[in-house]
Amino acid sequence: MHSIKGSIKGFEEGYLLKAIEVRDLVKTYGKFTAVKGISFSVDVGEIFGLIGPNGAGKTTTLRILATLLQISSGRVRIFDKDLERDQDEIRKIISYLPEDAGAYKNLTGREYLKFIAAFFDPSLGKQYESMVERGISIANIGKRIDDKVETYSKGMTRRLLVGRALMVKPKIAILDEPTSGLDVINAKEIRNIVRKASAEGMTVLLSSHNMLEVEFLCDRIALINDGKIVETGSPKELKEKYSAENIEDVFVKVVS
Repeated sequence: MHSIKGSIKGFEEGYLLKAIEVRDLVKTYGKFTAVKGISFSVDVGEIFGLIGPNGAGKTTTLRILATLLQISSGRVRIFDKDLERDQDEIRKIISYLPEDAGAYKNLTGREYLKFIAAFFDPSLGKQYESMVERGISIANIGKRIDDKVETYSKGMTRRLLVGRALMVKPKIAILDEPTSGLDVINAKEIRNIVRKASAEGMTVLLSSHNMLEVEFLCDRIALINDGKIVETGSPKELKEKYSAENIEDVFVKVVS
């Protein structure tokens, strides 16, 4: 599968178009530097994992790419659009699911998806209808879609939110800890959803503390520690390089 990743080329310049290009990215908060000049790229249609310990700079990086935080210095391009100059255009092709995202508890799951879909198609036309149906299909919570969100388990709520994030068919889905706190069954279901989205051509950038999940899902990963990228490669390449049985062992060796 990885051999077909990033196969779309820029017509005008003749280079291999990247879904995401990050170069020398820095983010400071006063005197504290959260991201220290990181660089990485994500191929079109790839599932790319950004992993590291708490406070390493993962979520800050994802929020920058989601256009929620300003860059202090460096450059980011998303499908060849400049993140600082073309934010409005970039927001049309990305979808961001934060780790702590929530849904309106006084709405039913269906009402919530309709509420979100209306932002993308205010005329409530065919695009709106197909978006809602796609969200319902992705969430896959059966008849509970018509119950209020306040009655949902954490797993059901997360599946609804993944449905919300992917129903708009973004070119890039940015998922921060998509299966955080979920039981085995719900976590597996969400991983299958992400895999299917990638197989259909969507680019996925995700962060996760679940190393088995990272190894199962990601075509490539970047390990970030103390605001710096310390290693990048496919799970297979990294396991071979560090003579490790799994990505969890690689992670410990690299960040220790």
